[in-house]
Amino acid sequence: MQQQQSEPKLPPVYQLGYVVKDIEKACRYYESVFGTDPFCDIMDVDMSGAMLRGKPIETKIRVAMVNSGDVQIELIQPLEGENLYTEFLETRGEGIHHLGYMVEDIAAFKAAYTKKLGEPIYYHDMGVMEFAYFDASEVGGLMIEFLDFTKSL
Repeated sequence: MQQQQSEPKLPPVYQLGYVVKDIEKACRYYESVFGTDPFCDIMDVDMSGAMLRGKPIETKIRVAMVNSGDVQIELIQPLEGENLYTEFLETRGEGIHHLGYMVEDIAAFKAAYTKKLGEPIYYHDMGVMEFAYFDASEVGGLMIEFLDFTKSL
């Protein structure tokens, strides 16, 4: 008798991802208005090789992060090429883009959420970490992102 594999349970929210037009301005705003700790150094990230709707893309983004309690706030500014974040800016403007969940078995989450929401809309295995976005925006307007950092351990 075969045992059915149970669906993986979502862990607590790890990250709130915001898409912004000017990351330096956004960092200063959050620090001064909301009193967050200083954001980490702003990093430019080459996302070339990421898959957007099943097609490889060449793109670069700029990111900055800070923790608010147990939740990481991630600011994302698109720099070059088309990506999920440029689409968001074009259709919705700046704002909260996704909820991120840190998982240890991204394959299990991708399989479970592909059944619920279709294929990942945006995906990349960067060697030290892997991420997959699913479009859960039908209700509430947000994407969900699964992040797996276990490769770097």
